[in-house]
Amino acid sequence: MSHDALMLEMAERLGQALLRHRLRLATAESCTGGGLANAITAIPGSSQWFERGFITYSNEAKLEMLSVPHEMLASHGAVSEPTAASMAIGVLVHTPADVAASITGIAGPDGGTPEKPVGTVCLGWSRRRGRTHTAKVLFEGDRTRIREQAILTAMQGLLDMLGGSD
Repeated sequence: MSHDALMLEMAERLGQALLRHRLRLATAESCTGGGLANAITAIPGSSQWFERGFITYSNEAKLEMLSVPHEMLASHGAVSEPTAASMAIGVLVHTPADVAASITGIAGPDGGTPEKPVGTVCLGWSRRRGRTHTAKVLFEGDRTRIREQAILTAMQGLLDMLGGSD
């Protein structure tokens, strides 16, 4: 299955799960630049379950739009699990959505460090009146491939969260 077909199939499954649970989703993205929201809204009828997306590429955007604490960005950096969690929680604070996903990472080809090499992506998932989960993943490939993998991982995390009890 091609990456495009896989992305479309996963977005359709996500939409069906959100509809089944009567939940609305909002997203916050950095390194994927709106790719998650784009994949989701490619599905006809997505307005029934997609609320909005934030593209918070800069630290200032994370501060202003999602209320990510400056101290967190200073101590952990933009690409960290605490920042991904704060981004997902910030989505729920600033929207009426029920469920949130966030992505922040280093898609390359530049910007990596020995501690956070290119391909490092942190993701967050949060549910209103529920728990917040995070993951840190090291993806391989070029910029396009890293971004695709991050989007697919974000959708899979949402599907996993919706299948669970929290």
